[in-house]
Amino acid sequence: MKNIVKIYTLFFISILISLTYLYQSTSLTEEKLHKNLEHLFIKQAKEFSSNIQNDVKHYVSSNLLESLENNVSLRIELENSMQNIVTNSYKYIYILYRDSKGSFRYLVDASKEDRGEFQQKFITEHDGWNSVYDTQQPQVLHQSTLDTVWITYLNPIVLEGKTQAIIAIDFSIGLPEQIVSATKPMEVIFYYIFTSIIVLLLILLYQTLLNLKVKKASYTDSLTKVYNRHYLRYFLKNINIDKYQIIMLDIDHFKKINDNYGHPAGDYILEELSALLKSEVRDDDVVVRFGGEEFLIFIKKESFDAEVVIHVANRIVNSLSKRKFTYAKNDITITLSMGITLNPEEFKTIHDAIKNADNMLYIAKNEGRNRIIHSRQNEQVQENSKNINYVKEAIEENNIFCQFQPILSAKEQKIIKYEALVRIKAKNGNTVYPGAFLDNIVHTSVYKEMTKKVIEYVFLHIKKHNVHISLNLNFSDILDDDIYSLILYEMQENEQLASWLIVELLEYEPLEDSSIVKERLLEIKSYGVKIAIDDFGSGFANYTIFNSIPIDIIKIDGSLVKNLDTSDTSYKIVHSIVLLAKELGLETIAEFVHNKEVLEKVQELDVDLAQGFYMAKPTNEIIKL
Repeated sequence: MKNIVKIYTLFFISILISLTYLYQSTSLTEEKLHKNLEHLFIKQAKEFSSNIQNDVKHYVSSNLLESLENNVSLRIELENSMQNIVTNSYKYIYILYRDSKGSFRYLVDASKEDRGEFQQKFITEHDGWNSVYDTQQPQVLHQSTLDTVWITYLNPIVLEGKTQAIIAIDFSIGLPEQIVSATKPMEVIFYYIFTSIIVLLLILLYQTLLNLKVKKASYTDSLTKVYNRHYLRYFLKNINIDKYQIIMLDIDHFKKINDNYGHPAGDYILEELSALLKSEVRDDDVVVRFGGEEFLIFIKKESFDAEVVIHVANRIVNSLSKRKFTYAKNDITITLSMGITLNPEEFKTIHDAIKNADNMLYIAKNEGRNRIIHSRQNEQVQENSKNINYVKEAIEENNIFCQFQPILSAKEQKIIKYEALVRIKAKNGNTVYPGAFLDNIVHTSVYKEMTKKVIEYVFLHIKKHNVHISLNLNFSDILDDDIYSLILYEMQENEQLASWLIVELLEYEPLEDSSIVKERLLEIKSYGVKIAIDDFGSGFANYTIFNSIPIDIIKIDGSLVKNLDTSDTSYKIVHSIVLLAKELGLETIAEFVHNKEVLEKVQELDVDLAQGFYMAKPTNEIIKL
């Protein structure tokens, strides 16, 4: 629809430009005729005045006024000679002189009408006459104030080095008027054509806009104001689906909203959610109400980020987590289940790609709702479901615990603090590490329950040992109202111990809503908690983050640290990070110190603290070295 509007707009503009060009061309043609005619007149007037001057010099050698005053026959002879030039175009040809008082008077007038008598005063207000007299240079005067004269050509008669008279040749206004009268009908015709076409274009434009409005209405869902299935059919016929990714989402337990609060409340939720969806996608993305509480979103791919659709889905979830919907004084909380097709081009038809997103949505709902499932996870779905249930059981049976890895001063090798690492105790006694279960429970209620257990476990050990322990959290955890409230609650319950806690932010996702994150971190810091940024130097980490959140500690990414002894590039990057941290007054920690050589480089770079298997491995209890 946007393309249609652009095409019509270009069409209208092209016609207007063409008509304007034609209209202006007529005026330019008239102007060009005037200039050419003026050029011809001046050229011919120069020849006429030159002939008259030659005649005068033939009869008079010194004083022209005295010669003509004393010789009437000479005046008559000059007049007869000059009258041969007079035509309908050159009606007035005469010779004037300037008397002692500065007034111009006739010497000879060869004009056939309105002739001036000898010595008769000639009235002129144009300075050009005096200029010709004084400079002895010809001049062309445009007579805008005279009704019958268009141009006057003036040429001085110079005898014995002195200007004694001026030859004046007037060019009639008749011919330019004929040109104007000849071109005027063309201008009038163009004016009426132009006006008529403008009116027709306005009518056509109004009709087009009306049709577009009607068409848009037929393509828009009346309740939610997003596109409907009618538009979806049109959209699928006119796009290259290879350039899009697909989200299908559903409001969890929507029937309960209608049952508990009534259908108007359900309509309100649909309207508000639709507005939220539109605000979280870009102009090139398309939101469609697929039916009931189901929506389809087509996300335009970006070459630099093949998984942009996952970022959009997470952004919607994060935005929704901060929204409270109030209807008739009732606070309504909603969650979404989402299915994503990452690569529609892998399917035979677009309908198969949409069906795949629908299948992913079904799996998300089957696994407990309030989650995102994408097509790349398809082979792992059963395992994921098993993992989620496995974590649920671990929480219920109190098998969630933490191991603690010491963080030491780089130079003295003295334990300064610890990092808490979540683990699950399996029924067979083995330890299950987070890589086996954590990704599968993110954005679920199970993840929140596990986070609660970890926070309680950390404060238990802080209270027991009075040591600094860092707790790993994501940016999305800080934005999640439930997890944030849980953190505040635990700190308020353990206010005297909170200053031993370090919140270590993991940069596995982009920082969104930085102002809210900053505000909440400042609230957490008010209890004496330190803020660390993990894996700095990789992922989404960049220097602008120091303006976005209040950081106390930088943990330098292990992929840089582990190569310090072999990579000059890694060494220089870590060196720049350390220098930056010292300028900002921040503490630095080097992760993944796995051998003696790396530790020596860390010490050489003056990093404050070090962490890694070479120094100490994670253990189930707090240890003292």
